[in-house]
Amino acid sequence: MLSRKQKTLFYYFASPLMWLNGHIYRCFRAPADNQRSFVHLGPGQKNYVPGWINVDANMFTGKCDLWFDLRNKLPFRNSTITAIYSHHVIEHLPDPGAHFRDVFRCLKSGGVYRVGGPNGDAAIRKFIDNDTSWFSNFPDERNSIGGKLDNFIFCRQEHLSLLTLSYLHEIMSKAGFTDIRQCLPVKETGYPDIFNPCIALESETDFDHPHTLMIEARKP
Repeated sequence: MLSRKQKTLFYYFASPLMWLNGHIYRCFRAPADNQRSFVHLGPGQKNYVPGWINVDANMFTGKCDLWFDLRNKLPFRNSTITAIYSHHVIEHLPDPGAHFRDVFRCLKSGGVYRVGGPNGDAAIRKFIDNDTSWFSNFPDERNSIGGKLDNFIFCRQEHLSLLTLSYLHEIMSKAGFTDIRQCLPVKETGYPDIFNPCIALESETDFDHPHTLMIEARKP
């Protein structure tokens, strides 16, 4: 994992180029509203989904179709995308509310968003129960329940938001989404014909107290 200083330096130099790349993509290559188009935000190194438009800032050690800074507005025209998927991405964004408004803008009527991140509800419950076994030692070795909670929630300050079901429901509702539901078990989906290729890459193993809070919602 890169240090914050290294990431800050990378984005300082690369963000203008990624913005330009996104602008060119929107002008000449972005899907039209008469296509079925699927977008994967943040595939990283291992979770590239064939047949989808994979969008990431990491073009050096990862694999993507579109090199783009996800902190900016997505380079897609209004109401042109059928479905969007992101897994452990939104906790890194400075303004989740703006992100959901932008995703809503891009989706067609009836379009769906499957989005997941660190499960703050489960982490708080396990903290209260003093259950250190639920937490990993990533990114740092911690023995105390407080230290493990800090690891999970903040991840060396890489995570900028605490994700809970009530919080995400609130900001997604304000963005205009309907049919907002938590996926339990976490690999469940109301749209298997769309998201099964993505779910196959999800690594969740604790289905009773999942580490990932996974939500699906629809644009009316």
